[in-house]
Amino acid sequence: QVQLVESGGGSVQTGGSLRLSCTTSERGYFYSLYCMAWYRRVPGKQREAVAKLDSATGQTYYPDAVKGRFTISRDRAKNTLDLQMNMLKPDDTAMYFCAADCSGELTGQGTQVTVSS
Repeated sequence: QVQLVESGGGSVQTGGSLRLSCTTSERGYFYSLYCMAWYRRVPGKQREAVAKLDSATGQTYYPDAVKGRFTISRDRAKNTLDLQMNMLKPDDTAMYFCAADCSGELTGQGTQVTVSS
């Protein structure tokens, strides 16, 4: 089974930016998927999708909480699925996971994002 590895998390202040990346050893993997996504989870709360990308149409989905601030993209040369996060808020503090499907069934171990006020 393909392993997904997230990176790029860290601690930033409100208003800061981070770029998360997800990679795998299989070249071209993110171009073989129908749909892919980024999720986040806060302890005690339900996991939520923060970005989805439909491979066939290129359409993206963002919940209102992150719309206009987060951007999902793929990089064929780097073999990554990325999440650019701008204007970060304390409410964005969470563990972030990339997913090889839009149901979030296959994810990596996650990368922690902490936003301080």
